[in-house]
Formats: sequence, structure tokens, C-alpha cells
Amino acid sequence: QVELVESGGGSVQAGGSLRLSCAVSGIIDSIGSMYWYRRAPEKSRELIASITSRYNTHVLDSVKGRFTISRDDTKKTVDLQMDTLKPEDTAVYYCNADIRTIGGLSLKNYWGQGTQVTVSS
Repeated sequence: QVELVESGGGSVQAGGSLRLSCAVSGIIDSIGSMYWYRRAPEKSRELIASITSRYNTHVLDSVKGRFTISRDDTKKTVDLQMDTLKPEDTAVYYCNADIRTIGGLSLKNYWGQGTQVTVSS
């Protein structure tokens, strides 16, 4: 059983910052790439940041320079530092990761339950 639990969401005024964290638990052998997605109201879910097991990162152009993804393999966490937040960043943010469990033959993809971020103008 693998579980991803996000934390750090909340409400903030435009220009403010939030830091999201996602903790992975379970019988984990290895973690591959880790991701942050978001789904804004009445929009489809979009990938906003990713980080590989070798710490190569990629962020969506619309958040580049404002959002930073990082991971701590010792703690099995992936964080998303969000600065200079805008009202259009309002969304439910989801953690996602490719994980191989002990005894597993391959990486499988897992989702967290999501955390709400609301940015007011």
C-alpha cells in the first residue's frame, strides 16, 4: 500500500507565498519522477512541475520563476514552493509520483488526494 499525502494548502492574498509538501509512505523500494499537478475550477488538470530521480526539474512556463519543485529522498517528500501567487493559481494541487514497491517489478503511478490553494486579489 502506497499513500501520498499533501499538506500546506490554504488561502493567501495575491503576491503571497505557500509551500506545499507531499509525503510518500508505504512499502517503498524506489521513487522515480515526482510531479505536481493542479486543477483550476472548470479547467482540466495540468502538470505544473516535475522532478526526476536525478533532480532534473521542469516547470510550466506560466509558473516559471515563481514556483520551485524540490525533493528529499531521505524523507520521501516532494515540495512545491510557490511565490508571487496570482488569483489564477487558485486550484486543487495534486502530488503524483512513480513508485516501485518492495517486491514490485516496475514503477507504478500514484496520486495524492489534493490540497486546495486559494489566492485572492
